[in-house]
Amino acid sequence: MSSSPGRAPLAPGFANGGVSHWYRAAGRPEPGPRLPGPRTADVCVVGAGYTGLWTAYYLKRARPDLRIVVLEREFAGFGASGRNGGWVLGEIAGSRERYAARHGRPAAIALQHAMFRAVDEVVRVAGAEDVDAGLVKGGVLHVARNAAQRARLAALVEEAREWGWSDEDLVPLPAAERDERLRVEGATGAAWSPHAARVQPAALVRGLAAAVRRLGVQIYERTPVVRIDPRRPDGAAAAVTPFGTVAAEYVLRATEGFTAALPGHRRDWLPMNSSMIVTTPLPARAWKEIGWERRELLGDMAHYYMYAQRTADDRIAFGGRGRPYRYGSR
Repeated sequence: MSSSPGRAPLAPGFANGGVSHWYRAAGRPEPGPRLPGPRTADVCVVGAGYTGLWTAYYLKRARPDLRIVVLEREFAGFGASGRNGGWVLGEIAGSRERYAARHGRPAAIALQHAMFRAVDEVVRVAGAEDVDAGLVKGGVLHVARNAAQRARLAALVEEAREWGWSDEDLVPLPAAERDERLRVEGATGAAWSPHAARVQPAALVRGLAAAVRRLGVQIYERTPVVRIDPRRPDGAAAAVTPFGTVAAEYVLRATEGFTAALPGHRRDWLPMNSSMIVTTPLPARAWKEIGWERRELLGDMAHYYMYAQRTADDRIAFGGRGRPYRYGSR
């Protein structure tokens, strides 16, 4: 997909000018102004994806007097935040055992329950800030399609019970209820959790950026950070760009998958790939056969797992780990 006529070019070497299906649907935004020169701030956030924008949002809500600057290489939501599977999922990332080994088992369980609440918080903020992102809290349906997957599904439920998930957090479904929700060919088992919501991710991140700007946060786009300096003799840290340096008491790195491009951080972060395909909008007769009226997220128990959603415009968006990391690649 080539860049749209009249659009500002993206970084050299970037081939996919449309960024993602989500931006094709919503329209790729024009980047905002660059950093006009040196600035001072209380907090400088590097990266205007979900990590950076949610951080700026809650800091500004808690302390309206804070001077917050966000720096972004392309435009807010350009990275993974605008091209993911569209899942707001109440699960912790990584190993429960590792969290428990470092912080204790009660803390790991408390973190999990905080993640449950985070799904409702995303829905709440979107409503409060008038962000139309197609959010529907239909939960997530995990489906098994063979004996091996069914065994993994049973183990998933058993392990969840050991880590504080109740029947209200994750429940196996009998075949009739599974098929009443969503008919998956060859399904042999399913479990459902309410702690998940469908979202149009590009619409959410763009709406969040607008909310942050309304609060008084300065977002400078088309402003790559080439270096982050630790505290200098004057007590300030700094984010260095080609257009000036932002000096701040705190510089927060929210670069996620782009972290390796920063000097000194090449081996700190390993970017991974997922691939997605999206259907054309399906007619009403197809949905009558499939079901999916409650807009649950859909996942399976394969090793190369699949994730899917019914989009707001009645497509099916599928993704999965079918595109592995290539050693030494860009």
